[in-house]
Amino acid sequence: MPPYRVIFAGTPAFAARHLEALLETHHEVCAVYTQPDRPAGRGRKLTASPVKQLAESHNIPVEQPLSLRDSDAQATLAQYQADLMIVVAYGLLLPAAVLDTPRLGCLNVHASLLPRWRGAAPIQRAIEAGDTETGVCLMQMGIGLDTGLVLAVSHTPINATDTAQILHDRLAELGAELLSHSLDDIETLQREAEPQNDADSCYARKLDKSEALIDWQRSASEINRQVHAFNPWPMAYTPHGDQRLRILETRIVNGDQKSSPGTITHMDKDFFEVACGEGSVQVFQLQPAGKRVMQTADYLNAASLKQGDQLG
Repeated sequence: MPPYRVIFAGTPAFAARHLEALLETHHEVCAVYTQPDRPAGRGRKLTASPVKQLAESHNIPVEQPLSLRDSDAQATLAQYQADLMIVVAYGLLLPAAVLDTPRLGCLNVHASLLPRWRGAAPIQRAIEAGDTETGVCLMQMGIGLDTGLVLAVSHTPINATDTAQILHDRLAELGAELLSHSLDDIETLQREAEPQNDADSCYARKLDKSEALIDWQRSASEINRQVHAFNPWPMAYTPHGDQRLRILETRIVNGDQKSSPGTITHMDKDFFEVACGEGSVQVFQLQPAGKRVMQTADYLNAASLKQGDQLG
């Protein structure tokens, strides 16, 4: 089939993986839209997004409007005369005028099994909720938040050891594969697309640092999911005296129900065990304030942590 002229819109590494896959097809990426450069690192130097860096390495025109609501930005987009606009973690709302500009509309790759998690943090909320399965959907975009017709789906289990980062990376590969395999059949998929059942939807609200504090009164399974969902950001943490310990890797055990929640009930060379409201968790990886991420074994070699200490 003749190649489509495609505008790609995305910003983070997750989106860049999809652009990479798109560039391996025979379709033409005529422009890339991404967020404006932002300060990053200790020097707060203006830094291009992963999507922009990839686009520039392939000499693709890059547009970075602050909004797509003004007429000038919409006119610029229309000048590319695209057949499709593919949106992956872009970060800007697309008004109706933009959705209607490409000949075949705008498509979105979303990191959940719609309508299960709509919104900004579907990967983390799926882990936090204890879902056993997730995936990616290729969706025809509409005005609503992730409410469009679903064109194609790919599934993956959520494993007990999956952190948000591990699942993010796996879903990036799944989404890139789904996108590249679906493009040649996109017009057929659009005709056969299925509507979502709004009654089954959940809102994956944006993550907030205030959610990261561990409440040891909660069950071990809830705390374990919190730790995994918030790794690598904002990282679950607990106070220990006047120090803050970020907790990155835990495992659930039956635990000692005689100890009050937050009590360190057992020390091992590779982990320490903490009583929860129900059950216990073993901590295998952490980050002390101002220091690097380390295995618990390394931390215990130098730390004063001991059995009977209270966390929280």
